[in-house]
Amino acid sequence: MDIERLVQMANDIGAYFASEPDRAAAIAGMVSHLERFWDPRMRRQLLAHLAMGGAGLADLPRAAVADLATRTRPP
Repeated sequence: MDIERLVQMANDIGAYFASEPDRAAAIAGMVSHLERFWDPRMRRQLLAHLAMGGAGLADLPRAAVADLATRTRPP
């Protein structure tokens, strides 16, 4: 999938979770969403994008993807 589309989707999800007043809960909610609903290939692409700088990712999605990276085992 096109990385620009994945970044847009991640930012849209982040916008939804931004209404959560507890930042840690917002990050956890976004990570949970990515783990449950995103295909592993999509997650791998987003993780690789973050590792290369994460251009275009908003603050909350960037934090969630970074958290996801700590939970994901390398292939």
